[in-house]
Amino acid sequence: MNQINISRFPKLDYACNEAMNTLCTNLFYCGDEIHSVLIPSRYEQEGKSSVAMNMLRTLSSFGKRVLLVDADLRCSSLARRYRFDFQYAEAFGLAQYLAGMCALEDAVYSTDLPNAFLLPAGREVLSSMQLLASPRYGEMMAALRQSFDVIQVDSPPAG
Repeated sequence: MNQINISRFPKLDYACNEAMNTLCTNLFYCGDEIHSVLIPSRYEQEGKSSVAMNMLRTLSSFGKRVLLVDADLRCSSLARRYRFDFQYAEAFGLAQYLAGMCALEDAVYSTDLPNAFLLPAGREVLSSMQLLASPRYGEMMAALRQSFDVIQVDSPPAG
């Protein structure tokens, strides 16, 4: 499996850490059949990607195998904000998988956090809705549910 190192991942202060623990604990009360969580926002810069990354860290620290899918194909900030260091120069992501340019296992990366995995957005595309609405997306989610306890989807802003 490919590897991503997360170079910049600031520690949370006590209050934020407790809020993340509470949020992640409450997810467990939703039931055993819940395996995926969409993290939306109305506008850009509202903090959903920060919440997603901190949920990834918190849930994986609970011993869950967690995958964060960066579905903001048009203007992803995760790789830039958290400084993802890809193992290879040719890095695939969700856009390349949905376009049929790579296999799913080529687009999923383990991280330097135990039990935490990423499916980055990949190259920015203009036709993101066509890719996200394709049958490959549903097939991908079904396949990922077989390998991960929790799948988080960091969505593009709805507005």
